[in-house]
Amino acid sequence: MSSVNPNDDPTRIRSQASLTTSNGRSWLVLGGLLAAIAVGVLIALMDRPPTGLALGAAITVVVLYAAMVVVRLVTAPGRRRLALLATGMLSIAAVALVAVAIIANSARVV
Repeated sequence: MSSVNPNDDPTRIRSQASLTTSNGRSWLVLGGLLAAIAVGVLIALMDRPPTGLALGAAITVVVLYAAMVVVRLVTAPGRRRLALLATGMLSIAAVALVAVAIIANSARVV
C-alpha cells in the first residue's frame, strides 16, 4: 500500500501555489484589473434601465475591491487570506455579470 497522501498532490486545484504560498499581491493586481474593467462597463451602461442598477453594481464592485485590500492588509498570510482574496475576486465577477445580464435582458426587444 502506498503511503502517498492525496492531499499533497501538486496537480490538485487546492494545491496551487496561488492558493497556498502566494502573498496575495497577484490577487490584488488581477482583482483591481477586473474591478476596473467591470466598473468601466457598468459606467457605460448607466443610462440603461433598470435605473440605478449599473451604478449600484459599480459601487458594490468598488466596495468588494476595497474589502480585498483590507483583507490583504489585516489577515495573516496563508491559505485563509488567499481564499478570502479569491472569493472577493469571484464576487466582483459575479456582481458585474449579474448586473450586465439584467440590463441586457431589460433591453431586449419584445
